[in-house]
Amino acid sequence: MATVLYEKDADRAQIANRKVAILGYGSQGHAHALNLKESGIDVRVGLREGSSSATKATEAGLRVLSLGDACAEADLIMMLLPDTEQADVYAAYVAPHLQAGDALFFAHGFNVRFNLISAPAEVDVAMVAPKGPGHLVRRTYVEGGGVPCLIAVGQDATGHAGDLALAYADAIGGARAGVIQTTFAEETETDLFGEQVVLCGGLTSLVTAGFETLCEAGYQPEVAYFECLHELKLIVDLMYEEGIGGMRYSISDTAEYGDLSRGDRIINADTRAEMKNILAEIQSGAFASEWMAESRSGRGRFLAMEADGQNHPIEKVGAELRSMMPWISQGRQSVQATSGGQG
Repeated sequence: MATVLYEKDADRAQIANRKVAILGYGSQGHAHALNLKESGIDVRVGLREGSSSATKATEAGLRVLSLGDACAEADLIMMLLPDTEQADVYAAYVAPHLQAGDALFFAHGFNVRFNLISAPAEVDVAMVAPKGPGHLVRRTYVEGGGVPCLIAVGQDATGHAGDLALAYADAIGGARAGVIQTTFAEETETDLFGEQVVLCGGLTSLVTAGFETLCEAGYQPEVAYFECLHELKLIVDLMYEEGIGGMRYSISDTAEYGDLSRGDRIINADTRAEMKNILAEIQSGAFASEWMAESRSGRGRFLAMEADGQNHPIEKVGAELRSMMPWISQGRQSVQATSGGQG
């Protein structure tokens, strides 16, 4: 079992005198910067020239600098830019300013795990990865709580990289909820696998296939939408709150019997074999290479697949039904108002 660390285990003195640069002011960036500031840490936000996020950060009371100036001032740099942009930003703005004893932090291990960024040997490299979106990291901190974090050390030049990562996690509120030690490889590989196989790729494909099956059998698209997508939130919320067992306890006996007797006909041996294939692609670096090449070539395939998804009948039906339920979007609008862009 993993060891869970809390506020009592963190030494805030490890970060108290650091000059921290948060690169990016998107979902995670705004949360990290504001939480650090309110924890008494000397923080500045580094943004591209002309960034639309500059006004939001300034109005929130944060110092906003160019990427280069922020890195020149700081001795702890947190990379909170999109994965596909980090290597270029690192080469242009971060690397020229790194000095012995500095720390380079990440909230996701992608660029370190796949050797897209390699810091000098005399620089600490660590990760602090909240297990929740930025708006939740911010909201729970303000409420006096926090979101659990993963921390990892990729390079311990000073001998204190782990202590510094825990102190950072504490300063953004993570140690209030619990901090688990991991590695860059474990965090990256499990995160990508979860996104591709379960949380995003697997789930959206399952929902879409269920919707199509019912429509092709002659059922009304609106009813198919409710059964295969809309009610998903109820089940996910039950699992989130009580686990799979708690969800099964809360649903009807008929639904539970259908779950137990039919589920493994959908997620069968062939599906599990394909899961292993996808995991192997992640572990080998094949997915990372494919995604970076796609991004650098203009994202033609990505944009085409995205457009296909947006034009699927489930989106049209869903938009019409959600317009009948305006309360659904209220929470989303609140999140968009506070999160900002990618910076």
